[in-house]
Amino acid sequence: MHVWAVANQKGGVGKTTTTVCLAGLLGELGHKVLMVDLDPHGSLTSYFKYNPDDMETSIYDLFMHEGKIPEGLPKKIILSTSQEGVDLFPASTALATLERKVATQGGMGLVISKSLATLWDQYQYVIIDTPPILGVLMINALAAAQKLLIPVQTEYLAVKGLERMTHTLSMVMQSTKKKLPFTIIPTLYDRRTHASLNALKNIRQLYGEQVFIEAIPVDTRFRDASELGSMPSKIDPDGRGVRVYKHLLTDLLKTSDDSHQASQ
Repeated sequence: MHVWAVANQKGGVGKTTTTVCLAGLLGELGHKVLMVDLDPHGSLTSYFKYNPDDMETSIYDLFMHEGKIPEGLPKKIILSTSQEGVDLFPASTALATLERKVATQGGMGLVISKSLATLWDQYQYVIIDTPPILGVLMINALAAAQKLLIPVQTEYLAVKGLERMTHTLSMVMQSTKKKLPFTIIPTLYDRRTHASLNALKNIRQLYGEQVFIEAIPVDTRFRDASELGSMPSKIDPDGRGVRVYKHLLTDLLKTSDDSHQASQ
């Protein structure tokens, strides 16, 4: 099982779009994929027409057992999506209360890791959509992940947010003694604007080879796919945005294969 977390401490940078696009493309390749929605806003859950305000069971339930995972509970939470082979761990808005409820409990940073361990043979890829704040949910995502994907909008304030995210990552790696490789993904790129051009240039100058070689363009077809609750690659398989995500996935799969071989 390969586990990727999609994270940035700034909202609106394309985390959910990145999660959905990559999951859909992996599903089309025949992989079994689980998407995990750790954001209390439930954007990923809403994408597939489930209501985060009205979930009978959700990821929230995993955190209600003092760090232990009741047998069979993760499997009961899983929902299907519009893409065959791609499933969803849904969020509920109750996640917004989690920080206050579990702040004093030990072992809460490994709830998602332990839950995924019970599903290890069922999925080849897991993609975690994270909230834009550092807290127990973000810590769970980073603890579970083998690779971090950081979408960053190509505009000035988003670049400043990227600095906070990489600083957070550095602190977490120091405290957990875990090395977490990451790829920065420039998003919402509009080559017609100086703001996008300059932001992309700055990102590449600051982070070099950590930055994916292409940028995800502004593409209204992503919005169309969201309205239909469908994978963007199904709506417009040859669209500008989907083409770049295909190139990104090729790069990520090669990196994952290289890492796996190096560890053997």
